Amino acid sequence: MMRIGMLTSGGDCQALNAAMRGVVKCLYNSGVGGELEIFGFNAGYKGLINSDFRMLTGDDFSGILTKGGTILGSSRVPFKTIDEPDEKGNNKVESMKHTYHKLSLDCLVILGGNGTHKTANRLREEGLNVITLPKTIDNDLWGTDMTFGFQSAVDVATHVIDCIHTTADSHGRVFIVEVMGHKAGWLTLNAGMASGADIILIPEIPYHMDCVINAIKRREARGSKFTILAVAEGAISAEDAKLSKKEYAKKLEKLPFPSVSYEVADAIAKKTGLEVRVTVPGHMQRGGSPCPYDRVFASRLGAEAGRLILKGEYGVMVGYKDREIVRVPLKDVAGKLKTVAPDATIIKEAKMLGISFGDE
Repeated sequence: MMRIGMLTSGGDCQALNAAMRGVVKCLYNSGVGGELEIFGFNAGYKGLINSDFRMLTGDDFSGILTKGGTILGSSRVPFKTIDEPDEKGNNKVESMKHTYHKLSLDCLVILGGNGTHKTANRLREEGLNVITLPKTIDNDLWGTDMTFGFQSAVDVATHVIDCIHTTADSHGRVFIVEVMGHKAGWLTLNAGMASGADIILIPEIPYHMDCVINAIKRREARGSKFTILAVAEGAISAEDAKLSKKEYAKKLEKLPFPSVSYEVADAIAKKTGLEVRVTVPGHMQRGGSPCPYDRVFASRLGAEAGRLILKGEYGVMVGYKDREIVRVPLKDVAGKLKTVAPDATIIKEAKMLGISFGDE
């Protein structure tokens, strides 16, 4: 009898269900379906900590390829608190190990992003058999060129900015669309380029407000009636980038704005006299059905995870490099972030298109 556990951790996104379906379909189609038990842990690592699970069959994975979110539910258990007692006073890591061994699991399949992978690697170090799948709309996981959920989020954010174009043109305003991404700008960069944004502000390239204003004025001088900015949640000014994390956190607490986009909007309005509007699509970017790319991609990752389970190869993340599905040692992934390099070719090419990043 093969016994595997599955959980989805961190923020939800499109194609989580497609990835889990890929794992299970691979196992069933290999002929082990009659000798397979699947334990689905509810609400991510919390389910593993509290031994909160439900038994799943092949039928539970039928018809979920196109369904967004996760049938198992999710939650955040920050890695920095992993060694702190839970609300019952129990050691979280020991509780997870206890659940794993109590159920005599052969393997844990864990779907998640950066924090999730840190905890997954910790469990690997504790001797558990773990295989992970790269989930995040931020596409910031080290060791893989792509994460599932990213392309679907790009599609949503792009659609939002596309829609803003017509109203911006009609009213001759400056519009700011705030895109998700606190530490990495992949989502904002791709959605901004896909939708023809004029200015893109991302965490990796600190902006100068004067450069942003000059970019708007250049458009005005060319006869453009409007300007659209795609601004990442984690965009930061050159002045603020010089502050320590502690100093910057204190500054944010005192700001009268809900986010950096509103701070940028206020500065533009005061320095140009133009009307500025801010649109925040927020969790829309995580929601809805996965796009066709993510359905195929997540299914491929899931199928490879299933194959690795059958071979008994654990301790890896199933990733994507140079258009091929690959295995990446989990110890090499945990704790690393894949960010946009300021001198990356995609940045250079965007600048060739006339896009300003507020740095020159």
